[in-house]
Amino acid sequence: MIFTMKRSAYNQLLEWKNNPGKKPLIIQGARQVGKTWLMREFGKNEYPQTVYFNFETNKALHSIFKSGIDTEKIISSLGIIAGFTIDPDKSLIILDEIQACPEAITALKYFQENSPSYNIFAAGSLLGVAIHGGVSFPVGKVDFLTVHPLDFHEFLDAAGQSQLLNAIESGDTAVVENFNDQLIELLKQYYFVGGMPEAVSAFIKDFDYHNVRQIQNNILNAYENDFSKHAPTSQLPRIRLVWQSIVGQLAKENSKFIYSILRKGSRAKEYELAIEWLKDAGLIHKVIRVKKPGLPINAYADWADFKIYMNDIGLMCALGDLSAEIILSGHELFKEFKGTISEQFIMQQLIVRGYRPYYWAPENSQTEIDFLIQRENQVVPIEVKSAENLKSRSLRSYYDKYQPNLCIRTSLAGFKKQDWMQNIPLYFFHQWLRAK
Repeated sequence: MIFTMKRSAYNQLLEWKNNPGKKPLIIQGARQVGKTWLMREFGKNEYPQTVYFNFETNKALHSIFKSGIDTEKIISSLGIIAGFTIDPDKSLIILDEIQACPEAITALKYFQENSPSYNIFAAGSLLGVAIHGGVSFPVGKVDFLTVHPLDFHEFLDAAGQSQLLNAIESGDTAVVENFNDQLIELLKQYYFVGGMPEAVSAFIKDFDYHNVRQIQNNILNAYENDFSKHAPTSQLPRIRLVWQSIVGQLAKENSKFIYSILRKGSRAKEYELAIEWLKDAGLIHKVIRVKKPGLPINAYADWADFKIYMNDIGLMCALGDLSAEIILSGHELFKEFKGTISEQFIMQQLIVRGYRPYYWAPENSQTEIDFLIQRENQVVPIEVKSAENLKSRSLRSYYDKYQPNLCIRTSLAGFKKQDWMQNIPLYFFHQWLRAK
């Protein structure tokens, strides 16, 4: 099968291009999520000319931006490197791995102020680290877009399942339920493969799980190499400890991140910088506990208690050394790690749709709601079930206590609506988010 990748972020780039007040666009995201491919594909399709510059591979670029902030001189110099005149009406300028040149990040401000007619993309795998590391940043002078790994809908499209995808996006639950078994199998594939473009491409090509895992391990190795190259030396051992503990931390009965698991006697202040570095690099997501589900939800956040999830479900399975055989043996995958993988899946769908998820756990209680989101001026509790077990004691307890207008359970079971709760199949959750 020929792999064709369609990214939902492409439509966001079109909106940016058609906005008369657009600013230079900073495209963020972890290494190997497809930022460079997306920028170049967009340039190829939407502009007569695309000029691509990489600050990691072309050191001559650094001197251009270090020589001053005259934007026309910068454009003239870039044109010499490109071999043609850069026309603001026809050209897309791509500045990749821009975090390697802090002066280029600063220059984006002056392009917005002095040369707003130029179309500029700036991207970097460790841009978040650079921004929070003291680089002079053009606040208010740039637009932002974050690129994530392929979500489940993008995976279905890449896998040639456009008809199934159309059925899901139609919202016709009666039609979708006819393909429940097929969708569960595709969901299981996505759990293992994840959304890193190279892994998805390899899987679609020959369905070789071993090859997919090798690619995932290579990506994980590249991430760890970034630790050594770019992280503060004093934080490197702590970053590695946090990184290697993520799957085990989530697999606990209480999946809250516990510092003492890293090293006996460890405290928060020793590891806060390491966790923030991983977060700024786009490799993890922190989900904060809330004390009660009030509005605004972040006003009730307990910032000291949190869970850490990874940026991609496939990489999480690789880091946890979860074999492909588990996927192929019934529904064992969904029970592995006490539902951790399904929680990772739902967390990613929430992030992609622009939500900031929290979780709820009262003091001194075993009760826990996996995710809370603020939506349409209400707090919505979301309980994730890893299999078809429909017992929802925590969700019922939450409902009895707070009487929310809407409670969501997502599981392998079919669509079900009760007076106090709705069950949404895991494979349909992304569409439920889109439809509201």
